[in-house]
Amino acid sequence: MASPSEIVSVEETPSDLVTVADETTVRAEVEAWRTRMLKSPGLWDKATRGTQDRINRIIPERVHVIITSGVEAMTKGILFGSDLIQTRPRPDGSLAAREHRAREMIRTYRNTASVEGGVAGAGGFVLAAADFPALMAIKVRMLGDVVAAYGWGGDTVRERLFLLHTFHLAFASARRRPDALAELERWIAGIDQPEAITEYDWRQFQIEYRDYIDLAKMAQLIPVVGAPIGAVVNWRLVERLGETAMMACRMRWFGEAQT
Repeated sequence: MASPSEIVSVEETPSDLVTVADETTVRAEVEAWRTRMLKSPGLWDKATRGTQDRINRIIPERVHVIITSGVEAMTKGILFGSDLIQTRPRPDGSLAAREHRAREMIRTYRNTASVEGGVAGAGGFVLAAADFPALMAIKVRMLGDVVAAYGWGGDTVRERLFLLHTFHLAFASARRRPDALAELERWIAGIDQPEAITEYDWRQFQIEYRDYIDLAKMAQLIPVVGAPIGAVVNWRLVERLGETAMMACRMRWFGEAQT
């Protein structure tokens, strides 16, 4: 079985949240991030499947059911109007001011998720399984608040699709990531957009998310090592979503500036 340090390294993550200095710097950071998103699957992606399967086999089936139900409930919540999304667009301001608000929100949610993951990881199978819906709620609320910090949001099909595309991209597999990025870029460009939220492929979204977090989060259920793994994994998962949300909003900012 992989060591805890290997398990929590679900993806390369930034040492801290992205920063903003000027438009040239921002555009360069976005391009560097896009290159990373388009990178082909590496040895880690190819090697983790066996470890993931071994961990899955020692987890009780009822825990798997709880986790799968939680992912499905969260996905449908984003699609059909759950109170998890409470976006309140902030007043207009410079890109730097908006990103400052976004980074502060991400840090707050990241710390909350880390504490919650550590407590859940120390509580055995059932309590650790309950961390899945709790963490998803934290991430969805953070995503809505980050988007609102940039001045967007609201209960419309278009805005919900932006949240879904962003969330999907953050946790898509390396193989699917280029397609997820392309879907987000089509949304920004207004190309081939569905007319109803029910047209979104939420099952694929659910599978991608489950596959991405399985290895790290399943390791959280292992006795003794579950607490430290839970704290670090939650921190990194929220940080990854935060980075993706800021990059998606940057892309949207520049896209709208051209129209």
